[in-house]
Amino acid sequence: MSESFDYPPSPAVLQALSAGQLASRWQRSLRLWWLLRSLYGQESPWRESLPHPFRYGDLRAKLFAPTHSMADQAAAKSLGEHCQGSQCLCQRSLATLLEAADSLDWADWQAAMAQQTGMRLSDWEQVMLQAPFAVGHRSIRDDLKALVEMGWLQQAGRGQFARIAAVNWPPLPVSNESPTDPLFSREETWELLKVLEEIAFVQPQLNVVIDRLWQRVTHPTAARLPRSGEKEKRIFLHLDYILPPEMQEQVDNLQYDIEQLWQQPEGGVIQFEVWMARQERQTTVTVYPVCLHYARRAKYLSAYGVDPEGQIAWHNYRLDRIVSERVKVLPWADSQVPPALMAMKNRGQLPTPDYVESQLAKAWGFNFYLPKAWLLMRFSPWFARGYVDNTERHPTFARVEYGELDSLIAQHVPLGQQALVQQVVATRSSQDVYYAGWVRLGDINGVMRLRDWRPQGEVITPWSLRQQMRKEAQQEVATYGKG
Repeated sequence: MSESFDYPPSPAVLQALSAGQLASRWQRSLRLWWLLRSLYGQESPWRESLPHPFRYGDLRAKLFAPTHSMADQAAAKSLGEHCQGSQCLCQRSLATLLEAADSLDWADWQAAMAQQTGMRLSDWEQVMLQAPFAVGHRSIRDDLKALVEMGWLQQAGRGQFARIAAVNWPPLPVSNESPTDPLFSREETWELLKVLEEIAFVQPQLNVVIDRLWQRVTHPTAARLPRSGEKEKRIFLHLDYILPPEMQEQVDNLQYDIEQLWQQPEGGVIQFEVWMARQERQTTVTVYPVCLHYARRAKYLSAYGVDPEGQIAWHNYRLDRIVSERVKVLPWADSQVPPALMAMKNRGQLPTPDYVESQLAKAWGFNFYLPKAWLLMRFSPWFARGYVDNTERHPTFARVEYGELDSLIAQHVPLGQQALVQQVVATRSSQDVYYAGWVRLGDINGVMRLRDWRPQGEVITPWSLRQQMRKEAQQEVATYGKG
């Protein structure tokens, strides 16, 4: 292995640095490539001048010109407002950064990146004018953390980073793969292709990958698999995606708009009309888009801003219920941007996907912004063995012993309901199986799972959810009792 970082910013190298998510992380990948070249490159002035270990402040002083603000919490736009017209890194476009890699054919590079990311070639012509380092200091701190996670740097104490020896660098591809030199065998590629075709609706950009795989398995130079070797399909994925093809296209367009916005250095706020099914009304929302989910047979956007009730709050929006043909992107300077969002941006505290993930982990339920309550359930032993034990429901949902229930009820159940809950438990068998966890009150996802477990799964608490299950069971008895 070379003692210096001589890798070109080829699509294959950038894909590796993006952890396989180049479509949404191409700017970070370019920054990581530039940082690695500056840290380990043969001609890098940092090799001798950067302390070992170093802090972000040491790196920041070498990255940017003296005109660049060093304020950690400042917005990206204000950081470089005095750098305009200078050679500061925050002003250097992607095209000028890539001039350092003179061995690449840039027309081919743009075409390959368009294919790799699913973006149009015309988009990449505009992208070349963007400045990947026109971001806040927090983003570059996160870049350093990403290099630690990938094994390019070591954490050397709080806020300190250490370079590592070349022999310990993670492997990177030397060049883009060709059909004659595949990462997978043709048989493996064929199997991967069949799986990807069934889940491509989740991420439309998978269609780009599928096209490339089809080219590989049908390429004239690829080893031809004997007809007898093309095995009959015996594994099927049944994913309930409830949208018809014409609606899928509309949803894909909305998803594309949102993902394109995330690729901009400062992001932005979006505005759209949405149909509220329960209330049977249409309303306008203005929100900061945070992340997308495939859940409950549809795609959802988690966003923070002016919700359907006119409040500044979190909300999950089903993409197929967005009435607007395309989302409207509002620049941060637009007067329609909610002041609360603008204040969060100025503080460098805009909502993040990490926050959403952390809240999802705290309680069972997709609507992570709803209040949570302690859930206690009872199952018959045979049902628990067959359908609950050794299954993954939620990180907080776990088996508890009957002897623990009194103390757990005293700890987690509201004082006014403890006697009611304890009375229920006292009349149940100690030989039954009990599970406890945390659930989001009012979340339909959790309620649907509890319905699936009826009549073998009894909700003991939260009391409001128990009463809901009781009422629904009574309605079912009344329905089926009519003959």
